[in-house]
Amino acid sequence: MPFTSLLLLALGLCFDTFAVSLSGGAGGKLTAGHRMKIAAVLAAAQTLLLAAGWLLGAPVNAYMMAFGHRIAFALLAFTGGKMIMESFGKTTPRVTTLQHLRTLLAVALATSIDAMAAGASLAFVRLPLSGLLTESALVFFTTAAVALAGMLGGNRLSRHLGARAELLGGIILLAIGIKIVLMH
Repeated sequence: MPFTSLLLLALGLCFDTFAVSLSGGAGGKLTAGHRMKIAAVLAAAQTLLLAAGWLLGAPVNAYMMAFGHRIAFALLAFTGGKMIMESFGKTTPRVTTLQHLRTLLAVALATSIDAMAAGASLAFVRLPLSGLLTESALVFFTTAAVALAGMLGGNRLSRHLGARAELLGGIILLAIGIKIVLMH
């Protein structure tokens, strides 16, 4: 598989991650350490689920096509709904809930389910292990870079939105969940 195709796949997988990171950055000022942790968790989830899809191939792909969109919707709707509800009780912005490990893991899983299906499709086209390692590295670094860019952009956005930044973040997460359901 050509390198450009692998790079485009890596970029395609991280659009949801960008939106989540944008909303995460909009929730308040994140320290560099928090941004790195969030980016690493989001990138690791994408990479691990891509590899799991490649390893498990057809059985996982069939399951993910049947149920993955529902799982992703439930996780994103819960997290987004919680952020929306919490935003109405605030007059000043607070640091986004992505700093809480449980929420971060749920969002990472929800935005990475498509990576598992992509990994299974790579197994179908008989991508060799060396190709998987290349794609995994591309996915990890691309996702981390996109997540960091999203958080920095979200932080700038929060300066303009003030207390309603968390409301916007929740709406974005909910919209991603709805998009996933409608696409399936």
